[in-house]
Amino acid sequence: MADQYDVVVIGSGPGGYVAAIRASQLGLKTAIVERDALGGICLNWGCIPTKALLRSAELYETLQRLDEFGLKADKIGFDADAVVTRSRKVAEQLSGGVKFLMKKNKIDVIEGSGRLAGAGRVTIESKDGKKNEIGSKNIILATGARARTIPGLEPDGKRIWTYREAMVPKEMPKSLIVVGSGAIGIEFASFYRAFGADVTVVEVLDRILPVEDEEISKEAAKAFKKRGIKILTGAKIDKTDNGAKGIAVTVTAGGKTETIEADVAISAVGIVGNVENLGLEEAGVKVEKTHVTVNEWLETGVKGIYAIGDLVGPPWLAHKASHEGVLAAERIAGLKDLHPLDTTRIPGCTYSTPQIASVGLTEAKAKEKGHEVKVGRFPFRANGKAIALGEMEGFVKTVFDAKTGELLGAHMIGAEVTELIQGYGIAMTLETTEADLIRAVFPHPTLSEMMGEAVLDAYGRVLHT
Repeated sequence: MADQYDVVVIGSGPGGYVAAIRASQLGLKTAIVERDALGGICLNWGCIPTKALLRSAELYETLQRLDEFGLKADKIGFDADAVVTRSRKVAEQLSGGVKFLMKKNKIDVIEGSGRLAGAGRVTIESKDGKKNEIGSKNIILATGARARTIPGLEPDGKRIWTYREAMVPKEMPKSLIVVGSGAIGIEFASFYRAFGADVTVVEVLDRILPVEDEEISKEAAKAFKKRGIKILTGAKIDKTDNGAKGIAVTVTAGGKTETIEADVAISAVGIVGNVENLGLEEAGVKVEKTHVTVNEWLETGVKGIYAIGDLVGPPWLAHKASHEGVLAAERIAGLKDLHPLDTTRIPGCTYSTPQIASVGLTEAKAKEKGHEVKVGRFPFRANGKAIALGEMEGFVKTVFDAKTGELLGAHMIGAEVTELIQGYGIAMTLETTEADLIRAVFPHPTLSEMMGEAVLDAYGRVLHT
C-alpha cells in the first residue's frame, strides 16, 4: 500500500469534512475520499443552495407587499434561470471553501468511491475504473443518504422529481404536487408557491410537519392555506398517470377520492442511507433499515470503523452530522471527558414562509414521558419588532417540567425563528431552569423578546399580552 493514515473519512459532507478537519487538528494523518463534489449533498444539493432559492422567493414575496412599507416599484418580476444560477454559484463558492479547508488542514483529498477492503484497508475506485488501496488505523463512514422512493412515484427526472430536479428547473412549473410534508417537501412547496405555482401538498399522516408540535403544525397549515397552498392530510395515493404534458395523481383523503393534475410532482417522502457498495457486510458492520448501527461514540462494533451523519439515522440534519464527526475524531484521538451527543437537544429548522424551528420535546411527547408540564406561548402580533417588520404571523411556545423548571422543549413559527431557536438550544445544553431564563435580559426591540415572554407566560408572569 502506497499510503498509510491514522484516519480515512469516506464522504465529504458536513459530517465527513468536519471529522477530517478535527482529526487533523488533533495531529492525526488524515485523508478524505469523495466521489463527487466536496461538501456532499448538503452543500451542493441541499442545505445551502435551497436556502439561496428560498431567499429569492422570500424577497419576491416581500416585493408584492411594498405598499405596506410606503414603497413603490413597477414591473416586478423574476428570472427563473437567474434564480437557479445564483443558487448554484452559492454552492460552488462553498464547495471551493471546503477545498481550501482541506488544504489548510493538510488533509489528503482522494477522488473516487471508497470501499472497505479488510482490516484497516480502503479501496478507492476512480471514475475511470482505476483502483487504488490505502491503509488506515481508523475509518469514518460518512456517505450520507438519498431520497427514498415509493412504488408508483419513482422519480424519472421529467414529471416526477426528487430534490435534485426541483432545485434546477428549466422553467417554473405552473402547478405541482408535493408528496410528503417534512421540511424538504414544505420548503419546496413554499418556494414554488412564492413564484405563482398552484401547489398541492399530499401527506399520509393526519397533519403536516408531523415531527413538530401539534400547535405548530396547525398554525403552519393555516398559514400555508392562506398563501394558497392546498393541503391533503391522511392521504393515500391510489395511482399516478405520467403523461407527456403532465402528471395526474389520484388521491383518497377524508373519505373523498380526487385526481389532481399538475405539471410535475416532487417526491419528498424521506431518505435512505447510502450503505451500498461499501463492503459493510464483508467487514461485519451491522446495517438495520438502510442505516449503520453505532453506539453512543459512533463506533460500529468493528474495531476501527466509525459511522456518522445521515448514514446512522435520524435526525437527518447537517449540524448533527458535524457534531458526530467531531465526536468520532476526538474518540479516535483518545480525548478524555467526552460526552455522547444528545439528539433530543438538536434544533430542527424549516425555512419556509413562515419559518418553523424547534428543539427538545413537543408538549405531547413530554406528557407521554410522564412529565407534568407548564406551557407558555407568546404571539408575534404582540412584539414591537415583529410589528415594525410587518411580520406578525406566528408564535413562540415553551414546554417546562412543572416540578423542576427544566426546559423540555421550545417550538416556534414565524419570521426568522430559525435564527432564534439556538437560544433555547443553548439553554437546554446548559440545563437552565425557568428561573435562569426569567433572570436573563432580552434586548429591546428584538424578536428574541418573545422567547423571554414565552417563558414568563408558562409561569403566569407574561407582561405584554
